[in-house]
Amino acid sequence: KTLAVNVSDLAAMGAQPRWVVLAASLPAPDEAWIAAFARGFFACSEAFGIDVIGGDTTRGPLNLCPTIFGEVPVGHAITRAGARPGDDLWVSGAPGRAALGLAQLRGETELADGNRADCLAALHRPLPRVALGLALRGPASSMLDVSDGLLGDLGHILEQSAVGAVISEEALPLAPLQAACGDAALAFRACTAGGDDYELLFTAPAAHRAEVGALAGQLGVPLHRIGAITPPDQGLRLRGHDGQLRPLAARGYDHFGR
Repeated sequence: KTLAVNVSDLAAMGAQPRWVVLAASLPAPDEAWIAAFARGFFACSEAFGIDVIGGDTTRGPLNLCPTIFGEVPVGHAITRAGARPGDDLWVSGAPGRAALGLAQLRGETELADGNRADCLAALHRPLPRVALGLALRGPASSMLDVSDGLLGDLGHILEQSAVGAVISEEALPLAPLQAACGDAALAFRACTAGGDDYELLFTAPAAHRAEVGALAGQLGVPLHRIGAITPPDQGLRLRGHDGQLRPLAARGYDHFGR
């Protein structure tokens, strides 16, 4: 996970991961722990064609700090600032699985037997969407990965692009979450504010709708068109099952909050 979440940052800009260095401080030379960590770290690097080119190790409180490098053709990086009114709003996968896994570990819910392992895997072993990010270099107008919650991270796109958005409650991928936890309210919170999923949240002009939709089959990645970008004065709103529009807060995990 230490490496995967950094790979996801490159995927979120349509970049090809290339190299990584790892700075680590360790409280004690626990050879078994180091060997297990190294197996996971190098397995992830090999899976995405990343060369581990150096780093530094020292004694201290446990801290693992990768610095990752990648490449993208000049002018093709996908930033948070390109969304325009009328663009479709898309998300990959099923955001909220990692949040449900964490809720399970905290004793806040009891997930169904058939879903528990999947949610815990989403939490502990996130899968960066590198192939999707590369495929979106042309059609996507803005993009980021969902690390702090779908609504909270969407707020970054809205701010950087100076736009608003409408999300359709019916279009959110809530069914697998509700099947896992049996609680519609918890499923909605996990999907919209949970975070730690590292799915890609992106916008694309409606003219690219068929092209983007086809990527789901080509890459084997579920893609959901969950809303649309609107003028900035309309803010962030949710279209409920009843068709009514309600204002939404761009809430997510705040690393420096109380």
